Amino acid sequence: MKLGIVVNDIATERAGYTTTHLAMAATNLGHEVWYMGVADFAYDPDENAHARARSVPMRRYRTGRSYLGWLRGEEAQARRITLEELDVLLLRNDPAEDVIKRPWARLAGINFSRLAMRHGVIVLNDPDGLAQAVNKMYLQYFPEQARPATLITRDPREIKEFIRSQGGWGVLKPLSGSGGHNVFLVRPDEEANINQMIEAVSAEDYVIVQEYLREAAAGDTRLFLMNGEPLQHQGKYAALHRARRPGDGDMRSNMTAGAISRPATIDDDILELVEIVRPKLIQDGMFLVGLDIVGNKLMEINVFSPGGMLSAERFTDVPFCRLIIHALEHKVEQMRRYHHRLSNREIATL
Repeated sequence: MKLGIVVNDIATERAGYTTTHLAMAATNLGHEVWYMGVADFAYDPDENAHARARSVPMRRYRTGRSYLGWLRGEEAQARRITLEELDVLLLRNDPAEDVIKRPWARLAGINFSRLAMRHGVIVLNDPDGLAQAVNKMYLQYFPEQARPATLITRDPREIKEFIRSQGGWGVLKPLSGSGGHNVFLVRPDEEANINQMIEAVSAEDYVIVQEYLREAAAGDTRLFLMNGEPLQHQGKYAALHRARRPGDGDMRSNMTAGAISRPATIDDDILELVEIVRPKLIQDGMFLVGLDIVGNKLMEINVFSPGGMLSAERFTDVPFCRLIIHALEHKVEQMRRYHHRLSNREIATL
């Protein structure tokens, strides 16, 4: 299998990223893996999409740090490939990271991968589905019972009225943000600071105001879904519980915001929530997804580059990245059996 992986920038990838370990698992299973950044694409007069890409030497890798070292080193292959050469193209770039400094880059992966899809390349997650999910409004397309009460606006008066209706509590965040950037918890005793919070968030986007769930004080659970089902092996789920560091005063539970991860308990409430959201994820061709859950509510759906898989593997001793690569192998085999007559959305969750 020839696998392409799209990231924001190869230079900013890290050893602990889920993307790194997916790539390493694929290479260790004998597959050819090509990395490309969103600035590396081109559409030529031959009507094919190309990319400047890099691939590690074929050998066995033990750590993400070693893998990235070889990928960036002089012995890596570096050439201009045609996307049509690939069997699978994984879109692992996060558009939210490029909103402010590189707005031109936000949709590059989606747009160029659509060209690859025309030639039978399996693109995951489905780029047409991803186009609906470039910001947090995607959550509002799921049933109301699965998500907290939400207001999306730029009007400070509407924001304050919503917070008053919630007893003075609320969570403010930008519509297109990620990694916990500009996320604020409003408490009843912080009315004097609310204007500054609103200004900080609205300076870059629309403001999402969410009902504050008291269970969020204990953190949240990230559960990975693959092909619309919880990713699990012999009853062990690809999941982690993310909690704040004791006494840090920060309500965010993003790992990039300094949270700590622990083993997660997947109960019936969480599995019922999966059943509620599963039909639309399948409809949208979402192969690999990270659900962020508080209590029995869905706080966010991560469909671009959900992270934390390394922690889930460590807690369960299950090689989930290898299972994901095996799922890709199955999709390539099925697509060949059907002579590429299956649509990308159909093969995405098959």
